Amino acid sequence: MSVEVLDGATILHFVEDKEAFHVSICDRFDYLDADRDGLLSYTEMLRELQSLRVLETHFGIDVKPDPSELAKVYGSLFDQFDHDSNGTVDLEEFEAETKMMMLAMASGLGVLPVQMVLEKDSLLKKAVDRESK
Repeated sequence: MSVEVLDGATILHFVEDKEAFHVSICDRFDYLDADRDGLLSYTEMLRELQSLRVLETHFGIDVKPDPSELAKVYGSLFDQFDHDSNGTVDLEEFEAETKMMMLAMASGLGVLPVQMVLEKDSLLKKAVDRESK
């Protein structure tokens, strides 16, 4: 993990660089595809969804959410990725939904730079690294 400074433009420029974004998405997808079948099951996606820590922190402090509430949230997030509702997420679905989420983050951040703690191989870290080159 590292502390990085970024703003909405950092993310936007990364997403707009189609080649860099696609390569990063393919790397992440391959990492998650444990059984190497070219599809992400709910179980495979769960690891990624859990890393988002959607309900497990409150202003940076760990909390213990209701497990059934977490299961509903993770199921809903998986459904967002599974555009054709076939129970799996293919590369195209993963890339499209990740792009939409990153563009929403870029919009939410706006133009003012913020400091964030980013994981080494996260897409946001890749966006920051791309900008600094």
